[in-house]
Amino acid sequence: MAVSLNLYCNEAPNEIVVSCEAYGDDDDDNESDHCSVDYDDDLLINLFETEVDQMLESKVVSSRFHHSIVTARKDAIQWMLKVHCFYRFRPETAYLSINYMDRFLSARPLPQGKGWPMQLLSVSCLSLAAKMEETTVPFLLDLQIMKPRFLFKPKTVQRMEVLVMQTLNWRLRIITPFDFVHCFIARISSCFSDSHQPNRLCHLFSLASDLIINTCIAAIDSLDYPPSAIAAAVALWITNHSVDEQNLGHLHNGVNQVINTGMVKKIYKVIEGKRSSLKLMPRSPTCVLEAALLCKEIAKYC
Repeated sequence: MAVSLNLYCNEAPNEIVVSCEAYGDDDDDNESDHCSVDYDDDLLINLFETEVDQMLESKVVSSRFHHSIVTARKDAIQWMLKVHCFYRFRPETAYLSINYMDRFLSARPLPQGKGWPMQLLSVSCLSLAAKMEETTVPFLLDLQIMKPRFLFKPKTVQRMEVLVMQTLNWRLRIITPFDFVHCFIARISSCFSDSHQPNRLCHLFSLASDLIINTCIAAIDSLDYPPSAIAAAVALWITNHSVDEQNLGHLHNGVNQVINTGMVKKIYKVIEGKRSSLKLMPRSPTCVLEAALLCKEIAKYC
């Protein structure tokens, strides 16, 4: 029998930003409706303000994990993404599961020399993320697929879930790059002739989601980078724009907020580095080649 934890927190609920689903089965009419979203300036301001509080909390709690955990973390992320791909979870679920794990590791050390604590943490973080984002969540035993090294009883995972939530101060609903990226892509696209093509925007949204997940795999510590900076770098790269003050200004036009240019450039370079390692061809105007190659990169973890 599956047990679903009630994850109610005292924090303010995060505003919902409508986005296109990378794995959606909606018809074309519904897809067009989902992609034509108006982003109110007040909503964007609220997102920026909540992000600042979130990053300040992260700085206070975080002591950064020891270098000896890096390999185990990489293996854990690969396993979580395999399960994520198998169940066709939302992209947000992948990001949250990694965020929960990194925040836990930054606050509490795991026993060294044993593989099972990291595996237990991975299962628990993925389960919690799925409960936050998915409408249907697999049983805890069914979640432990893709040849994990250890298999845990549901009660053991549930106890670990509670420990994770306590360590994260019950803050599971957080601001992510997905809260910004759809707005950023829509705003920068509005400066060009393709701004009124919903199918084009949907394609970019889907590609951006894959790239955000791929950026997490790329060993950047998301706890050090504001979600808006990650979203800005992805939006600019996807739309074939460089990182400069003018282009960044398009992303938050009308909002008295400055995105950290230095951080955006660092993330942009990470994306370019992975692009170079894959020996990608120069970006095409329609981003068709990038979509195929990046999806292929993600698929190797599935």
